[in-house]
Amino acid sequence: MGHPASTPKQFLSLHGMPILIHSLLAYAAVPEVTEMFVAVRKPELDRFRAQVDDYGFSGKVRVVEGGDTRQESVAHALAAIDGGDEDIVLVHDAVRPLIDAATIARTIDAVRKHGAAIVAMPAVDTIKQVQRTADGAIVTATIPREHIVLAQTPQGFRCHILKRAFAEAAADGFQGTDESSIVERAGIQVAVVMGTNANLKITHPDDLELAEFYLNKQGVPQL
Repeated sequence: MGHPASTPKQFLSLHGMPILIHSLLAYAAVPEVTEMFVAVRKPELDRFRAQVDDYGFSGKVRVVEGGDTRQESVAHALAAIDGGDEDIVLVHDAVRPLIDAATIARTIDAVRKHGAAIVAMPAVDTIKQVQRTADGAIVTATIPREHIVLAQTPQGFRCHILKRAFAEAAADGFQGTDESSIVERAGIQVAVVMGTNANLKITHPDDLELAEFYLNKQGVPQL
């Protein structure tokens, strides 16, 4: 797509706009969302603050310094939040730019009801458990698809639940793969909200091309 290899994925251009800005626009369109915090690694702070100003988010988005891992970055953002125990915190991957306001709203509703909820999609492929070998891997089990969902974001929680789970994980040196895994470890049940195929994570150049396809299909004008 013509982007420098050193450009962090969240700053790549999608339909003429940085990926991260697409996500912020989606959340800004949800009336229940009252504050937005973005954790950015120190070398990218100035670049992102400039984009916040360029796209009219000045005063609407609080930028905090991120950490070396997703968990550290979320912990930094949590520390900056002055929320009540029952307030709802949504965590979103910066590189999922096609999240829609309706899915965000459904997640908020699910958190109100259950205390914790994530967006996910049912597995459509047969799931195999494997053992790694020198030649690759061998299958050790087949996992029924009806027991599997593929996690997306947002992942939402009552503020006191997420903060307690993160504090316990930090005390024990536990590193989770996502926020839900940390909350699950704390003994909290997490509900599942249906996601969409368009809510893809940009990890490879092909993903960026697919995201462009979805935006063109939706008739979103290019900036």
